[in-house]
Amino acid sequence: MNVSSMIKLTISMAIFGSVGFFSTNSGIPALELVFVRCIFATLFLGGLWYLTGGHKTEKWNKKEVWQTLLCGVFLVLNWVFLFKAFEEMSISIAISIYNLAPIFVLILGTVLLREKMTVSGVLATVICFIGSILIVGIENFHSIDQFITSGFVWALLSAVCYALTMFTSKTLNNLSPYATTFLQTIVGIIMLLPFCQFDVFNGLTTTNWLYILGTGIIHTGFVYYLFFDSIRNLSTIIVSVLVFVDPVVAILLDTLILSFRPTLFQSLGIILIFGGILFTIFKPKKGVALPIENKEEIVS
Repeated sequence: MNVSSMIKLTISMAIFGSVGFFSTNSGIPALELVFVRCIFATLFLGGLWYLTGGHKTEKWNKKEVWQTLLCGVFLVLNWVFLFKAFEEMSISIAISIYNLAPIFVLILGTVLLREKMTVSGVLATVICFIGSILIVGIENFHSIDQFITSGFVWALLSAVCYALTMFTSKTLNNLSPYATTFLQTIVGIIMLLPFCQFDVFNGLTTTNWLYILGTGIIHTGFVYYLFFDSIRNLSTIIVSVLVFVDPVVAILLDTLILSFRPTLFQSLGIILIFGGILFTIFKPKKGVALPIENKEEIVS
């Protein structure tokens, strides 16, 4: 067991758990924040890739490049939808729904790859579905307007795109993590540039800029560096457990700093969602897609 790598991964997940807190204090909308994030990721990790000489030994494969670009589209949409969810609902609720991604990977494997859905997979899906209803609040399902403005749709879309990111990256074997991320964030810059409203950056305070820079440099550059430097030395099961440091930190910060107080039903919903996800991870069945096939795509 590589203790050093475990510590690095734990630190990276703990830091990333604060991304919701940073995004809500950045003072700019989700799309522009993701645009900035893509720029920093491209510069930071692209620079590391170049300085370490990795670009010289990169094994380029045309099929994998196109697959990576498609994966990048889903990754960027995942970020945008998650930050939109943070704007509409509590970080704890958004992050809980966001972590439904492994369940969606299971469903995608069944629908697209015709993998056999086991009884345990169906049970986990039902448990998570009930949990998502409880965590958002049944009252938000009484009208379409309440349902849309609850932020549930954005959080759910972020989970779906996260699942598609993992799903489309399952067979990426030749490209390095740095090349993969560089291509994906370049896609993000190109995708979001036409839609960015640059006037939102006017009138921002120094504090706003610190949170924006923190989201780009710390949560993207530094966290990705620690993540890529550690996962190669850890087993999938260890990574599966340690990634849960992210939502735990997010919920703790939301509770301690932003004074989020879940209701009894919301607390039960959180327990059901993470219980269903853990059940999926630790009871994989033959022929069913594991929630983490390509470790490079775990970080959101």
